[in-house]
Amino acid sequence: MVYKGACYCKAVKYEIDISSPEEARTSLCHCKNCKRFFGTAFGLTTKIPVKAFSYTSDSAKPTTHEADNGSGSLLHREFCSKCGSGILEYGAAAASDFRYIMTGTLEDPGALPPKGEFFCAYREVWMPEVPGIFHKQHLKD
Repeated sequence: MVYKGACYCKAVKYEIDISSPEEARTSLCHCKNCKRFFGTAFGLTTKIPVKAFSYTSDSAKPTTHEADNGSGSLLHREFCSKCGSGILEYGAAAASDFRYIMTGTLEDPGALPPKGEFFCAYREVWMPEVPGIFHKQHLKD
């Protein structure tokens, strides 16, 4: 199954090629870094195998930003230099295995619904828990 996505201005385009939606894990993250990067009350990413992700041949090259994520780990993010849309991220530990796609950049974000929530201890008090998925208060739970 091929899922297509792009940034807001459609300069950066990509494809995800997975055999089943079960290979993907969409999750909400309530950590401070995701809130700040996404500019919302939570981040929403879809974890996929690194081999399943590719930029299309007509895609602009994304801009890369790397920084400490606040816990001493290096976080790599790629985004469009024209419109600023985040495309993907991954930590140093996941670099060779996974990519975390910004779910909202998929042509059909609803095709890969959330399976879990992370850092629920930091969920905004006004936001309800998403029913029917796993919930981790802290990453190590």
